[in-house]
Amino acid sequence: MLPSAHCAEPSAGPLDGIIVADFSRVLAGPLATMTLADLGARVIKVERPGTGDDTRHWGPPFSATGATYFESVNRNKESVCLDLGDPADRKLARSLALRADVVAENFMVGTMDKLGLGYADLAAENPGLVYASITGFGSAGGAALPGYDFIVQALGGLMSITGEADGGPVKAGVALVDVLTAKDAAIGILAALTARRSTGRGARLELNLLSSLQGALANQGQAYLGADKIPGRMGNDHPSIVPYQLLQCSDGPLAVACGNDGQFARLTAVLGCDELAADPRFAANSARVANRLELVELLEKALGTAPAEIWQGKLTGAGVPAGQVATIAEGLDFAASLGLEPTIDVRNSAGDTVGRQVRHPITWTPPLPPRTQAPPALGADDRAIRGWLASPQ
Repeated sequence: MLPSAHCAEPSAGPLDGIIVADFSRVLAGPLATMTLADLGARVIKVERPGTGDDTRHWGPPFSATGATYFESVNRNKESVCLDLGDPADRKLARSLALRADVVAENFMVGTMDKLGLGYADLAAENPGLVYASITGFGSAGGAALPGYDFIVQALGGLMSITGEADGGPVKAGVALVDVLTAKDAAIGILAALTARRSTGRGARLELNLLSSLQGALANQGQAYLGADKIPGRMGNDHPSIVPYQLLQCSDGPLAVACGNDGQFARLTAVLGCDELAADPRFAANSARVANRLELVELLEKALGTAPAEIWQGKLTGAGVPAGQVATIAEGLDFAASLGLEPTIDVRNSAGDTVGRQVRHPITWTPPLPPRTQAPPALGADDRAIRGWLASPQ
């Protein structure tokens, strides 16, 4: 059993006993491995001596214990500093990879091979290894291209459909492509671990930000592939449903989403303009899409007689999806009011609460107690992990 100086609480969860050697940095890789850690895996984060993961220095904002960017994707992990350019440390890194069930890395293509830490080299001695490599643009023609979420949002098409119709392209408000890739990586790793139960063999998984983005374009991507229609920017409007957008009330916007004709009829009843539901221009969704601007003008005229909060209550009560635009703080408070328990307190090795984080989003029955170990200080587990790696298997 791997000793640990940092993680005081025992492993728990469906991945108990799984060891993950995490050579990844920044967001996509660390978020994928934190998902595994939340589910009970033992994640050992390999960091550069002196500096560690780049995101340890990405701020402000900083919490009392470090950069909030780093903390958002590194809880329930242990940190060991290994200089992969040093032969002795590289030997320890190899020992870790050979003892691990999972290796995750996001170096430039070929880097791990040059270090003797590539999949083929490791799998020859550790055939059950699941090896996940994350790049920006794959290992072929895009191998030399650095993978930054912002650039992928631009090149992959997401920016072209984000923003106001008469404005410029806009990135998502979070590094969405990194997050999507992290979730794809976690899914692939879990699938490979499941397959290993019957085959005894691991697998190499190659993920790239561009493919994860394009896999998430969903209806927008298929609009082009299936109907040769290249979507453009529509602000908050939906290309295929009306009303499914922000509508102006007397004091600000309200998000309204009518996914079917019944919801539209209830919307018009609440607004006191029932005749719109029977109007041939608006009775069916396809007609509403064709007459979008005229309909929106009529709806906003009715909504302009009262504040958004009033309309939200009335519409929600009538079964029409509606909501005001909230801040992140208000969104978390709303989730808490619904009993969703959106956050957890994280604790240091002494058991002291040192911060609050968004919890892993899956709720289990029977309950899976959350793992709440705070993100590690740089090299917090050096002594324990180095000693373990130096010992015979």
